[in-house]
Amino acid sequence: MGETTNENKPLFRAEAEIDISATPQEIYSVISDLPRSGEWSPECQGGEWVTGEPATAGAVFRGENRRDPDVVAWAPVVRGVWTTYSEVVAAEPDRTFRWAMHDSAGRKQHSVWGFDIREADGSSVLVHHFRMDAATEGIVGITSEMDETQKARFFEEWGDKIAGDLAVTLERIKVVIEKQ
Repeated sequence: MGETTNENKPLFRAEAEIDISATPQEIYSVISDLPRSGEWSPECQGGEWVTGEPATAGAVFRGENRRDPDVVAWAPVVRGVWTTYSEVVAAEPDRTFRWAMHDSAGRKQHSVWGFDIREADGSSVLVHHFRMDAATEGIVGITSEMDETQKARFFEEWGDKIAGDLAVTLERIKVVIEKQ
């Protein structure tokens, strides 16, 4: 496949934000607790820290995931239950928390999910973002037998799915934090 991009044009890039009635400290304590992610993620059902000090740069998290059969139903994406490993690449308390997905050999890929927090007038803004600069092992496998038209369709539909997931995640996090 060989899809790669430069700094100006990632393969995938999405971002969403929401205002939450909480301090950056309250928000950070929730979003950096990845084992709780099943409370808000459309796919990650939770998991556990497997190496390193939890929620610090270099720590590795094993996520248990689930995807419905109707998600980009025509494409050969993983469905049902599967496991991922990711490594924390930025952990700045009350500001930023990011993690990069690992490939099957345990190497960080150019697939980074994250949160940024900024104070707002009496509340905080939580930004959830995703960026993939080069095709991951999974994307290469999914698109390996697609022609250019199918690839373009897949990238558009997968990008829409990611953008929707970011928005849903933020809405759910807001509920979790504001009901505490």
